[in-house]
Formats: sequence, C-alpha cells, structure tokens
Amino acid sequence: MSIAMTRLILYVRDVTALKSFYQTFFGFDVLEEIEGEWVVLKAGPVELALHLVGRPYRDRPLAPGSGNAKLVFSMPSGMAALREQLLRAGVQMSAPKRYDGFAYTMCDGQDPEGNVFQLSQSDPDNLGA
Repeated sequence: MSIAMTRLILYVRDVTALKSFYQTFFGFDVLEEIEGEWVVLKAGPVELALHLVGRPYRDRPLAPGSGNAKLVFSMPSGMAALREQLLRAGVQMSAPKRYDGFAYTMCDGQDPEGNVFQLSQSDPDNLGA
C-alpha cells in the first residue's frame, strides 16, 4: 500500500487574509475557493487548505505560536531575500540558523494568525562542518 500526504488543512479565523499572505509571499496559486470560508492553495506536492474555524472558536484570543505544527517551505535559493521581504512587511521572523552536518539553512516565522512556518534552503557546504 502506498500512502501520500496530499493536503494540509489549517483552521483559521480570516481565510482572506491568510490567502493573501501565502499568495503574496510564497506565490501559491488558488486551486479552489469558497470566498471567506475555504481556499486551497497549490504549495508544491502538498496542497495548503485554509478552512474557516467553527463559530465557537472565532472570538477566542489568538495565542501566536501556540500550535503544535510547523509548515516547512523548502526553496533552492533566495531565502535571505524572502526573509528580508517578510521582515519589511512586519512579519515576525527568527534569525537564520544552521546545524553542523545538516545541509540546510533555516529560519522560522509566523503568519498573520500566529501559525509557525519555516523557510528551509539547501546548504550543501554545511554537510562537512
């Protein structure tokens, strides 16, 4: 049996704002949409779906970074430029980090609802460090 992850659904408060965020900074195309309630974005081999959270949860205070998931976006190059663009737009971003023997440079950020994401760029020069 072969199983593949094809879609990740995030329950969000403002579908339109998050759609705009992921389209603006990541260039994801819309695959399907019910305006203000549901949108599916093409995020490489896995689709990112944004689903309006249920009514009982819409007025609860947001706790940025309190989720237990991290969206990881891999890119072959340009991470520093994208990080700077996000910072200029007021997006909270961590400093880039590297680990000896791990062939990636990474930095974390938070989308407008506090969902944590990571930018990851291949760094083959760090393999032998």
